[in-house]
Amino acid sequence: MASSSGISIPGVTSKYGTDELVESLMEVERIPLKREQETLETYKTQQSAWQDVNRKMSSLRDSVKSLYSFENPFNSKLTTSSDESAITADANRDADFGTIKIDVVHPATADRFMSGKIDNDTEVAEGRYTFSVGEKTVDFNWKGGKLSDFVTALNKRGGNTVKASLIGISSKKKALVIESLVPGEENRLVFKNDALTFAKDIGMIADVPADTTDFSDSVSSYKTPATKDLRTQQGMPSISKNGVTISQGTITVPPRGGIEIPIPEEIRGDSSQQIVFTFTQTDTQDITEELNAGANGPKLPDAGGIFFGGISVSNNQSDTTLSVPSSSQQRTRELKPISDDRMLFVKTTDGMEIPVDLEEYEADSETGETKITLNLSDYNGAQSIVVRNSNTAKTLSLSVPQATNDANALGYAPLNAISTAQDAEFRYEGITLYRSTNDIDDVIPNVTLHLHDATEKTATIKIEPDKESAKEALITFVGQYNQLVAEINILTQTKTDIINELEYLSDDEVEKANDRLGMFQGEMSLTSGKNSLQRIVTGNYRYSEDATVTMLSQIGISSNASGGSSGYNASQLRGYLEINEKTLDSFLENNLTQIKDLFGYDSDGDLIIDNGIGYLLDKQLTAWVQTGGIIATKLSSLNTRIESSNKKISQLETQLEEKEADLKSKYATMESTLNSLESQQTSISNWANSSNSNR
Repeated sequence: MASSSGISIPGVTSKYGTDELVESLMEVERIPLKREQETLETYKTQQSAWQDVNRKMSSLRDSVKSLYSFENPFNSKLTTSSDESAITADANRDADFGTIKIDVVHPATADRFMSGKIDNDTEVAEGRYTFSVGEKTVDFNWKGGKLSDFVTALNKRGGNTVKASLIGISSKKKALVIESLVPGEENRLVFKNDALTFAKDIGMIADVPADTTDFSDSVSSYKTPATKDLRTQQGMPSISKNGVTISQGTITVPPRGGIEIPIPEEIRGDSSQQIVFTFTQTDTQDITEELNAGANGPKLPDAGGIFFGGISVSNNQSDTTLSVPSSSQQRTRELKPISDDRMLFVKTTDGMEIPVDLEEYEADSETGETKITLNLSDYNGAQSIVVRNSNTAKTLSLSVPQATNDANALGYAPLNAISTAQDAEFRYEGITLYRSTNDIDDVIPNVTLHLHDATEKTATIKIEPDKESAKEALITFVGQYNQLVAEINILTQTKTDIINELEYLSDDEVEKANDRLGMFQGEMSLTSGKNSLQRIVTGNYRYSEDATVTMLSQIGISSNASGGSSGYNASQLRGYLEINEKTLDSFLENNLTQIKDLFGYDSDGDLIIDNGIGYLLDKQLTAWVQTGGIIATKLSSLNTRIESSNKKISQLETQLEEKEADLKSKYATMESTLNSLESQQTSISNWANSSNSNR
């Protein structure tokens, strides 16, 4: 633009319209660049479309894989309890369906002791403080200091074993609570070293004398137990207490001897009682040798005789008062020795004899004695100890049993026990069981019981298939399948109805879908892939000879599951699946296993799934989404094109910049020349005008 003074500055003002001229020339030059930029944008749009297809295929593959893999929802178990506050359960995938009846007498508890009232300014003396729970020990040296600091120090080291806390009793008094964090009879809280003295000083525990109860040492008060031989032998003596003797506190039980020692009534049912005695077994001469020797009556020496003059005269047999067994009493077979390691039992009130496993106890290497300790808490309803020596070549010796209160065995007892260590007690199938934990996984295969509190009445635990999880997985599968089919339809077809019928799309998604409509109209691989998916989901899968559910349509999943009009429906012809929820619920209720097999089964007996809807869809989709698969190849090709296009655009932009600079330079020179000529013309005109004026 020329200034008002008529001055034109080349490159700044364009008196002759060169800027517009250069721009119009550059517009023509930019046509190849714009064309390449449009091509690049097409490549990027196609790249984004393939990435969307890849995401939808991957999501569908993950969904179908979960329907036939080991973690498939058809094997999931759901547990419910009629008394959730008392007992719950977890069932793994291998648990059997059914109902479990449980009575919880009491859950396992841990020791939790509280002190008496303590002044707020109480100091804990310096020393070594040791606390043990079962096999775990918390041991530390304390330099002395405030009670609150001691609690902090103990909790810092207590971990999952011991915990301490302070409770405000009043404005000036507190109480210290020390508790075991491990429940069970064997995990009692024990104070040692200075911890023992401290616990006594604050009124948490107090000394108590050991308390013992002696059993009867009179054979006459014992009973003879039943024989109970594993194999009956005619002529073998029955178990008897007749040969049993007691001398200086030692009970001797000969071969084929036995006794039933009654447990004193005052300690029966006291779960804190322990029965203690020593036990020894000694090899002796086998009694079957003597029994077999006298099996058929007495054997007398030959009476003898005389031979004279060719005549033999025999003496008469000697007379004896011993009776000769009748033919029915005489044995036809010799007695066989008996060796039986089952020698000790605890008999309960219902007549059951619970064997004592002697292998759990270690014998003294010098004396050969084994110390036996029986916790009455392990034997509900115990009423006697049975010693049955079924052996024919062993003599048993045991000391007269004594009972002691195991709570007093330490020499002290809690004064303010909030709870005491005891095993969980519960009944399953009429059998009373005990466990040291409240999480019990060794009673019912593949089921873990969680005990919380005592049951008021028998609790019922049901183990059922998790039908809701299975239904949710199937709905997810159908939804992801339809999303993939919709994406393929949009990319390969040009009909706007395809988008309009997808009512779940937002306005923004509809706009983006319209941009992609028909983008891959000539891409046969997508059309072929969609057809393959449709063939799989509509196929018939006879996984066994007695299979009754062999198609998805049977369980309410098909292109016309809603049972609509039988006339033409363009939406249904596009391959979308529908769910008839009522039909699906019915089949999930009654045919869950067959639905599982429909998605994946072993067709050749090698225990590897190789057929079914889930397996085949997974295989088909993997070919598309795996590394080096169909989509990866498509994206790789597009990446190459995008890279090439970017380089070409960069080159064109450089060329255009150089071209524009060259044009501007040339037109600037032209403007400068024209301005110079115009200036000269003006000067000449001015000189001519001046000359004419002077004439």
